[in-house]
Order: sequence, then C-alpha cells, then structure tokens
Amino acid sequence: MGIMKFSEHWLREWVDPPISTAQLSAQLTMAGLEVDAVTPVAAAFNNVVVGQVVSVGPHPEADRLQICRVDVGRGEALQIVCGAKNVRAGMKVPAALIGAVLPGDLTIKPAKLRGVESSGMLCSAKELGLAEQSDGLLPLSDDAPVGDDIRRHLQLDDVSLELGLTPNRSDCLSVAGIAREVGALNRSMVQGPAISAVVPQCDQTLPLRIEAPQACPRYLGRVIRGIRRDVQSPLWLRERLRRSGLRSIDPVVDVTNYVLLELGQPMHAFDLAMLQDGIVVRMARPGETLTLLDGQTLTLRDDTLVIADGRGPLALAGIMGGQASAVSDSTDSIFLESAFFAPAALAGKARSYGLHTDSSHRFERGVDPELPRRALERATRLLCDITGGQPGPVIEQLEPTALPQRAAIGLRAARLKRLLGIELPGAEVSGIFERLGLTVLEQDAEGWRVVPPSFRFDLAIEADLIEEVARIHGYHQVPETRARGEVQLDAARNLQREQQRRVRQCLVDRGYQEVVTYSFVDPVLQGRLVPGVDSIALANPISADMAVMRTSLWPGLVQALLYNLNRQQGRIRFFEIGVKFLRQRADIHADISEEKVLAGLVRGARMPEQWGSGHDDSDFFDVKGDIEALLTLTGNSAQFRFERAEHPVLHPGLSARITIEGRDVGWCGALHPQQAAELDVDGNVWLFELVMTGLQQQAVPRFAELSRFPAIRRDLALIVAEAVTAQQIEDCVRAVAGERLRDYRLFDVYRGKGIENGRKSLAIGLTLQDVSRTLTDADVESIVGRVLEAMQDRFGATLRE
Repeated sequence: MGIMKFSEHWLREWVDPPISTAQLSAQLTMAGLEVDAVTPVAAAFNNVVVGQVVSVGPHPEADRLQICRVDVGRGEALQIVCGAKNVRAGMKVPAALIGAVLPGDLTIKPAKLRGVESSGMLCSAKELGLAEQSDGLLPLSDDAPVGDDIRRHLQLDDVSLELGLTPNRSDCLSVAGIAREVGALNRSMVQGPAISAVVPQCDQTLPLRIEAPQACPRYLGRVIRGIRRDVQSPLWLRERLRRSGLRSIDPVVDVTNYVLLELGQPMHAFDLAMLQDGIVVRMARPGETLTLLDGQTLTLRDDTLVIADGRGPLALAGIMGGQASAVSDSTDSIFLESAFFAPAALAGKARSYGLHTDSSHRFERGVDPELPRRALERATRLLCDITGGQPGPVIEQLEPTALPQRAAIGLRAARLKRLLGIELPGAEVSGIFERLGLTVLEQDAEGWRVVPPSFRFDLAIEADLIEEVARIHGYHQVPETRARGEVQLDAARNLQREQQRRVRQCLVDRGYQEVVTYSFVDPVLQGRLVPGVDSIALANPISADMAVMRTSLWPGLVQALLYNLNRQQGRIRFFEIGVKFLRQRADIHADISEEKVLAGLVRGARMPEQWGSGHDDSDFFDVKGDIEALLTLTGNSAQFRFERAEHPVLHPGLSARITIEGRDVGWCGALHPQQAAELDVDGNVWLFELVMTGLQQQAVPRFAELSRFPAIRRDLALIVAEAVTAQQIEDCVRAVAGERLRDYRLFDVYRGKGIENGRKSLAIGLTLQDVSRTLTDADVESIVGRVLEAMQDRFGATLRE
C-alpha cells in the first residue's frame, strides 16, 4: 500500500469542484483512492496577524532582548519585546495581539519584560504549531498585507489528506494525478501550472551515454550554474512540503521533492564539480561499491542500474544518490537529472539492498515516460526563481523502441452491460474515457476501442476499462441485483472440505486453537527444526526472518509458541492446516511441490487449572490420544501404526513415526532438549505433523450384523521382553483370534517386583462373541490357548502367575 499525502488547498489550485472536504474524501474513497486520514495542517490559534517591524532597539536591562515597534495595521505601532536573533527592521512576521490564544492554550496578555512594556508577541513557526523546531521568527513574504489574519494569509484553515493507494495506481502518487481523478469524477476542469521551456542562459552541457536502454529508455538533464546557497526556500513551498509530510532541507532538495509531489516525477541533482567525463547510465560491474546519501556503503551486483561518470557509480538509478556527488553548502553549480526507468528493471532492487525511497516506490510501479521533460522544465524554473542560476540547454538520450508501447484495448458494450448490470449511454462512456485521458479511437453500437494514456500502467485488458467506467460512473449508482447462475457441486472437493472441517472441529473439541502462520519463515529457525531439507529462498524477502518458504509447519508453530510464552501464556495447544513447500530434487531449478499437512504443538498442563484435577504436564500419550482421535475420523484407524523411530529434532525415545500400510504419513514426539535449550523453552514441547491425504482417505462404512448372543471376556497378563511393543501384541492377538474377537484392550503395564529386569507385564482383555451361537467354554479356551501358543512362539511370552 502506497501513501500519498497532500494539502487540500494545493489540490484545489488544480481542480476546485463545488464539494466539501467530507464529500471529497468520500468521493475519493468510493473511487478506489481510500482516504486514510484527514488532519488539520495547523493547530488552533487566533488573533495572530501579519506585522511589520518598524524599528528595533536594544533593551536597557537585557542584552538578549530587543524592543521592537511593530505595525499591525491597527493605527499606532505596538511596542513588543522580542528575544529572536533574526528580528530586523522592515521584516514581516506573525504578531500575536493581546488576547490571542496560541497552541498549547497560551494566552497573550500585556506584560513587562525586565521593566519594559510588551503589547503582544512576535512568533516563530514552532510557536504557531507549524514546526517542531524553529531558529528565530517566522519571516513572511514582502508582499504579505500588514494586519491580515495570519491563518488567512498562510491558508492555515486547510487539511492534509492521506491516501492509501493500491500498487496499481502509481499515477495518483502526485497532486496532478489526484486532480485528474477529481476532475473526472466531478466533470470539472483541471488546470495545472503553466510549464514552458526555460531559455538557456549558458551553453554548458555534459557528455551523456546510455548503455542499458532497456532499463533506461529516456534520460534528460541540464547544467545549472551559479546557484546561490545562502537563500532559503520560500514559505509557500516549505509549507506545501510540510503539509505533505516532508521536511524542508535546502532549495535544491526542496524543489526536487516539490516536483515529485506535484507531478510525480522523481529527480536528482548532482554537484557539477564532482562529475568527471560526463554521465553514463549502465549496469553496475561486479565488485563496484557506492556510498549512499544515508552513509551506507553497498557492494553492487551486476543486475543493478547505476548512474555513473568516468570514475564509477554516482547513484543507484531511481533509488538514491551517492554521497560523493551530493549537493553541499559549497555547491554553486549542479547537474539536474530527470529520467524514465523501466519498472521491471527496478522492481525489488531497493528492497534487495534494504532500502525504500519515495523515488523507488514510484519507479517500481511506473512513472509516466512522457513526463521527464516537463518535470525538468518545471524544476528548472522554480530553482532559478529561488536561487538564481544560469540554466544550460537540455540534453537527452532516447531509445524509442524501449519505451512502453500502449496498445489499443477493446470494450464490448454487451460485456459492460453484463458485468455492471446496467446499460450506459455510449456518449457517457466515451466522456468517462476522455476525462480520464484515454484516446477513443472507435465507438459504435458494438463498443469502443481506446488507447490508455502513458501514465496509466494499470490499463491493459477489457476488464480494466469496465472498472474505470464503474468507478467514475459511481459504484453507488450501480443497482443491486441478485446473482443468478447454475450451481455445480464438486463432490470430491466438498468431501475434502468436510473432512478438514471435521478435523478442525475434533481438535477444537479437544482444547486446541487453530492458528494461521506465514508461509515465509526464518531460515535459521527452519534449519534447526527441519535439518537436511533444502529450503526455497525468496528472491525479494519482506525481511531477513521471512526469507525462505516453509518446508514444515513446525517453525511457524514454534514462533507462535515463543510469542505466547513471552506474554505469560504457559498452556499452549495449537494446530494449523497449511501447505509446505518442497523441491522435488536437489537441483535449485527443480519443480516445487506443495503438500498440505496438519501440524500441532502442545506445551504445559494436561488440563486447564481447576480444583478437580491435578497439575500434571501433557505427555506423549496425551498427544498420541489426540492423533488417534483424528485417525478415528477416517474410519480406518486400525490400519495406522505408531512406530518407535528417531527424528533429528525430536527427543530420542519420545518420538514415533506414523505409518499406514508401510507408507509414512507423519511424526509425533517431544522437541529435542538441545533445540528447546537453544530456543530458551522450559519443559517438554510436543509436536506432531500429519499429511492431510492420510486423513482424507476414508473407509467406506459397511453394515455388520449385531450379535444376539452373549460376549465373554478373558483377561491375560503376559510377561514379555521390553523390546516387544504393545502394537505387536495386538497384531498377533487379532490375527490368531479371528472374527470372534470383538474387542481388544490393553489395560495395564507393570514393571517392578516379581518381574525380571528387561521384561514387563502387559495385561490385556479379550472380548469374544459369535454372531450365530453362544460360545462355550471350550470354544473360548481354544481361542485363548491358540493366542498363548502364538505369543510364546513369537515373543517368548509367559503367563504371569
């Protein structure tokens, strides 16, 4: 989102429709230029007028005070004691009269300063709330009418509008662009300042060469000699910059900033004395360095466009100038640059160097390629009016074939009617296009063919033109109609969505909270939690800690854990359903695959704090139980296996691989103590991750007859080796007992007195039942005998006495 801040009075000098500030704001917002803020340009104060200092005399009792006679247009001059260093006879300044109330609720009263009467106060910009710091009184222009209200004179009953612009509307990053929009919306005439060619007063030029015409098809510049550095930008210009959120620096910088805001053209001025052998626009050479205006020294890449001279790079083209060629207090001659840089050549370059400037923001989105000459003439005129100077002739290098070519776009009248739901007169649609600066080539009953203006990079297809018609005609004038269409159901997709809904609901019911984390993660954290997997690096990351695509959902969940722990949240139960990104091969040019997974994280107490339960922490079997509840949703939970296995970031002995039919579908376990220590996390952190395709393979329910005959339960206590798992015992029992086994339960595990070291006792319950008859004792004993025999043969199991 781009920010454009400007003064309403400045805008109304370009276009002044008969609407209020509130209506203007609403109108811009409804047209897609959202107004984020409307703020007064000055704090409230009153009874301050333009005063002219008639005379200045010393104070008899204070060296730092002076006695001034000030004409305020009220007859006799007032005597005002002043301590400002820049006060002088003849200057015009803001004068606060008796009874004036200044910002901060300061009321001006008659006073005696070191024994001398003072009937008012001469004001600085800070005292009027126009600046954070001031060095002396605020000097006014010589033509300021004495006695005029200062708010009226400085147009302080004004507001600054701040727009939040979408990236496609770079044409509105200027007062001129916004004026075009307001004019089109209100059918008002747009009248900007007259810009004419400045007559050269010297013949000095510089050699200019473009070596990268695709990146810079147009480059203009001119020498301006003999500028004065002892002058200040006029108050009107400083005020417009202030109301647009920029600070006044010096006339050269102020003028380039002013033209940037007014016309939307970024410009740069070089100290002419620091240039050698002319200007070359080229790509940087590997290993070249450049110290920027902000003091950073960059090592340049060969894909970076630079402005250079015979010695090396002078500036990052369209981004920031270099320190060595910057305009300084000793500069008396400059080379003023105005160029068009292709958006594709600059896209992401500033961010790749950790930079973002007003210039790069505009060039990346697109600046009018026809604007540089007008902007150069405008800046030249302003600079010469303020600082004097002798401008030289404009020099230009142009590669017409590399400039953006605007192709004609067709708009079908039937398509316009279908999408908007209304039929607009052809003349109205043509009028909208013309007010927006489009050239209408053809218009007939079938539609229109138009050519977008050079400043509208966002207009390329028919849908763009329909959007423009809707914006300018007014969304509020498009009638509401009920959408009609055939509904087509995708059964497979709906089944997947339903299964994901059931998974979410199951985890929420078990006390989890769903989170959504970024797909971009910290490469260091991902390297810890997913070692050995090649991460996919982003070409232009948002920040250093969001520089790679996630290869697991664990990094995002762990970051969420750390965030919550830092805010005294000790009991955490998170889950996320999202996509992880993997290369199909080790080759960096290999295709990238996306895999949807479910991941979870648990830390802290098993139950929320309450009087009826203990304070035991969650353990492996709590998490395993949650996963088993999810697997039950498939209707095929018996086919899933939890196998003891080691994972590089999970605690050895407290981790398991989850499989189905020999295929891996997930992991669960405790975060490795070493990883927990590096993350400064106390206590066990339990993690799990499951491939969603494993949860979406649902077994088809089948009818099974309920037995009318009684069931019989037999409990067995088996002593087996420690290495034998409960799953192996269950698999063996189910295979031997066959269809008559209705239920299997492991209800006790015992180690200790009476059991040899290296062995354990597993107590299991077998529920047996037949669908056709009542089982006899002989039937039951036969099944139990086969089970015990199989246990002894496979695992060396014995019955516990």
